[in-house]
Amino acid sequence: MTSATKSSPRNPTQVPRRVMMLAYADAQILDIAGPLQILSTALLPDGRPAYAVELVSVEPGPVSTTSGLVLHADRAISDLTLADLATLDTLMVTGGLGSRAAMEDERLLGFVRKAAGPVARVVSICTGAIILAAAGLLDGRRATTHWAYAPAMRQRFPAVTVEEDAIYVRDGKFWTSAGVTAGMDLALALIEEDLGRDAALLIARHHVMYLMRPGGQSQFSAQLAAQRVADTRLSRVCAFVIENPRADLSVPALAARAAMSERSFARRFAEETGITPAQFVERARLDEACRHLAGSDLSLDAVSADAGFGAAERMRRAFIRHLGVTPGRYRERFRTARRDPAPSNQGTSINAHLHSSL
Repeated sequence: MTSATKSSPRNPTQVPRRVMMLAYADAQILDIAGPLQILSTALLPDGRPAYAVELVSVEPGPVSTTSGLVLHADRAISDLTLADLATLDTLMVTGGLGSRAAMEDERLLGFVRKAAGPVARVVSICTGAIILAAAGLLDGRRATTHWAYAPAMRQRFPAVTVEEDAIYVRDGKFWTSAGVTAGMDLALALIEEDLGRDAALLIARHHVMYLMRPGGQSQFSAQLAAQRVADTRLSRVCAFVIENPRADLSVPALAARAAMSERSFARRFAEETGITPAQFVERARLDEACRHLAGSDLSLDAVSADAGFGAAERMRRAFIRHLGVTPGRYRERFRTARRDPAPSNQGTSINAHLHSSL
């Protein structure tokens, strides 16, 4: 699920739009390469690049990443003048394990604060949101980050409204994304805002992506919660729920399967997974329904029955509650992502550019 607040108007006249990615030691390489690759593919209808991308860091030169690969920063942040920043369209801040040290680096935070004033958009990828929060830029705003770091961000920065389930959040000119590949989703959203839906859809298809990933981070929560379980009895229960969504998955039935009292089972389950048994069951059924909707032509009633919801209305309410869309809309997004967009000069230019690079 995405979450957005309308931003102020932007000046679209500068071409190509300048995009600057701020990196630091021990950054996550996909947080950098993913969004920049998506943006670098975008072309204007006349074939010119829509974006000019640049990598900067506290010091110029090599930037280590957690993958072991080393990137090269074009310039140091100290070399950037206010005139440079005045023509900058989008500032991106990467995430990664190094964000913990970066959020304590006053040189880096000072630059982020300075750049955030004149720049048209400020974007964070994954835990880059923590750096924006440390710079004080997200106070009173809504934001997201990787699901695993959301609770810590919420605790450390109480002035920020952390939306744990969103793929990305837009609040004014500030855009924040969830973990790693969500930065590519956000990049597609930027392209859609700048160049239109057809351009973004074409780029998404060539990168084998969905233009708008249905759902939010919670779409992974049942599987992820099960992976965290250390108690073998509860682990077996989680596996049973995921594999048998149509079974009797009430607390009494699951407690009996775990050979525990209902009260002990409910308490231990919440401690191990972070969610209640009922929440786990609903999300497991939601995962099953999503798989059917994405990969079959079954009716909504049939999908609801196979996923264990029973009545289609119960499934519809679960989709809206967790994913923010109806089951029908969820299926439509998958099908839309598979269709060719309407032909256009812009699409022809992008296609030629992509094929020439293969």
